[in-house]
Amino acid sequence: MVDESDVRRIAELADVGIPAEILPTFTAQFNRILEYFDILDTLGDERTGERSLHTVLREDEVCQSLPNEAVVANAAESEDGFVKAPRVM
Repeated sequence: MVDESDVRRIAELADVGIPAEILPTFTAQFNRILEYFDILDTLGDERTGERSLHTVLREDEVCQSLPNEAVVANAAESEDGFVKAPRVM
């Protein structure tokens, strides 16, 4: 089980803001999710109902894409005809 201080720390590490007023509700929901994982851990490793997996390959289809101007027009910021994104550090 995690408590509110754990949730605050996890949120900080994930760079997710959780308002203080919903922290108790979020903590309870987080613990319920972890309980589901505990249930899954108790399941056996029987392979009943297993189906064979295979990859379905298809031929590539050439199709028309958006013109560059339309893409850049939808961007929050652009520079020299390209979409400008925040710098990754």
